[in-house]
Amino acid sequence: MNAMTEGSGADGTVSGGAVSGGTAVGETASGGAAIGSVADASAPGAGAGGDDPLVVAGTAFGSRLIMGTGGAPSQEVLRRALVASGTELTTVAMRRLAPGVAGSVLQVLAACGVRPLPNTAGCFTARDAVLTARLAREALGTDWIKLEVVADERTLLPDPVELLEAAEILVDDGFTVLPYTSDDPVLARRLEDAGCAAVMPLGAPIGSGLGIRNPHNFQLIVERAGVPVILDAGAGTASDAALAMELGCSAVMLASAVTRAREPELMAHAMRHAVEAGRLAYRAGRIPRRHFAEASSPTAGLASFPDPERPAFGL
Repeated sequence: MNAMTEGSGADGTVSGGAVSGGTAVGETASGGAAIGSVADASAPGAGAGGDDPLVVAGTAFGSRLIMGTGGAPSQEVLRRALVASGTELTTVAMRRLAPGVAGSVLQVLAACGVRPLPNTAGCFTARDAVLTARLAREALGTDWIKLEVVADERTLLPDPVELLEAAEILVDDGFTVLPYTSDDPVLARRLEDAGCAAVMPLGAPIGSGLGIRNPHNFQLIVERAGVPVILDAGAGTASDAALAMELGCSAVMLASAVTRAREPELMAHAMRHAVEAGRLAYRAGRIPRRHFAEASSPTAGLASFPDPERPAFGL
């Protein structure tokens, strides 16, 4: 599988309502029907992305905010948060999902026009993760998978050995793999080399809200990556999302920061704008950091005052 890096020159493929090249096409990268389409300017992702879409494995998305469904106090709260976020891609935990049950989270996503991204949350071995991914493909008809293989329940940190093994198996099996990984630049490169369509390093442990603890490592990952880098886990508020984008991340994935906020819908709005602002700042290019002041006004042509007792333009 060839992973396509993102850029504004996308080939017109769209998903979940994302529009690139002015054409709306309701198909996924694997040829399956995508859930939802752009109906009006208020739809998730409508008007976002424009000339700068997120492109993952050849599929373009107008929104660079990927949401999760865990932690929401009710499906109505989740629905309102999803709409407010403008997301077009949202994860669902396959080991906690009953796809055929009425009132499931899948129906909420369908009503919002949001494409589901199954994940392997709750897996501790490559074997379990591969089995869960294959079940997701059968249940949802998609070969996209957010791959999670954690080492233990206390930290929920990725198990690098099991993660890489699972990624290699799933790529060989035709999956579009988006792995949740640590902020280790070496592991991120190994996952890319294995054929993953993106890498999703954590900023801090899942649900911690600690933000990006090691910005330098994120910069190292971004500088070497040939696929999108997506912040996954650790964001607690809008400034964390903006920082990730300013560091060069292609997108931000979050759940708890919104679903467990005092006002989830309001926080979803904040995250949406933070991601957009951070991306614009990254594209614009920040000024270099300096040890000393540098005047913003030119010094040439300043009026001179040779005599301190007399105005420069005296009579």
